[in-house]
Amino acid sequence: MTGHHGNVARVPAPTVLIHARGLTKRFGSFTAVDGIDLDLRRGEAFGFLGPNGAGKSSTMRMIGCVSPPSGGELSILGLDPVADGPAIRAKLGVVPQEDTLDVELTVLENLLIYGRYFGLPRAVIRERSARLLDFVQLSDRRNDRVEPLSGGMKRRLTIARSLINDPEILLLDEPTTGLDPQARHVVWDRLFRLKQQGVTLVLTTHYMDEAEQLCDRLVVMDGGKIAAEGSPRELIDEYSTPEVLELRFDPAVHETAAEKLASVLAQRREVLADRVLLYVHDGDAALAAVRGLGLEPLTSLVRRSTLEDVFLRLTGRRLED
Repeated sequence: MTGHHGNVARVPAPTVLIHARGLTKRFGSFTAVDGIDLDLRRGEAFGFLGPNGAGKSSTMRMIGCVSPPSGGELSILGLDPVADGPAIRAKLGVVPQEDTLDVELTVLENLLIYGRYFGLPRAVIRERSARLLDFVQLSDRRNDRVEPLSGGMKRRLTIARSLINDPEILLLDEPTTGLDPQARHVVWDRLFRLKQQGVTLVLTTHYMDEAEQLCDRLVVMDGGKIAAEGSPRELIDEYSTPEVLELRFDPAVHETAAEKLASVLAQRREVLADRVLLYVHDGDAALAAVRGLGLEPLTSLVRRSTLEDVFLRLTGRRLED
């Protein structure tokens, strides 16, 4: 029933933008994504964290409608990626791992030509291109060829290009891999601003600090399955301790020292090739206990728990492995 002014009641935009149940991707006998469940909500930054080969990129390709699922359900913006691929892609922005810019063209031309793929009017493309170059801080390079630009500038241009169709969801596969620390921070800053503007971000990363910096919620993937899900803080609280004591010993005594440390009160002990990690509530107290055993480490470090610790706990190995 419409109101007496004839206004049709507005249907609220769905909060779940990406819904997956038992989502699977197989390549021959190899299962890359092994039956995962996801619900991604509007306006959040959602991350897939895990080592190379965990199934992150395969999941992203299914969400991006470039790779059909082998099994399970997947809906994006209420649509079916197999039947409605073009309609979904029109509302997605995609930032691939490798920059796919046309290096022969100028910075501005890359945006103008990409905008035409979406059938946008030229005036709209021009207006958006100018605004987006401003947003990624490349206005002064608009007439320069792409080839000589730095890696960080190319990545920013790729992000600008992915926004030309004013997407509801931005998919980013390893957005800062290969960039120096300063360039990474500039990219993070732009992505944070997009999130503030209401763009939903979905990213894959194997960098802990990136996941902690950008993601409201994330899943830890390992071997095609989801090992854990939550906010960075929730994951750290659930799978780790407030502090970690990192100890390095002379290689000659590493093994025996690690065994002796079993008597120090710790929730968990990880013996790595080059150091021993003690998961504790109070790192300084634990270090005093270590010294009380007559052990003198070459170096000791008390630090906060990170997502790296969560990953180690869940999978028994470090992210870079």
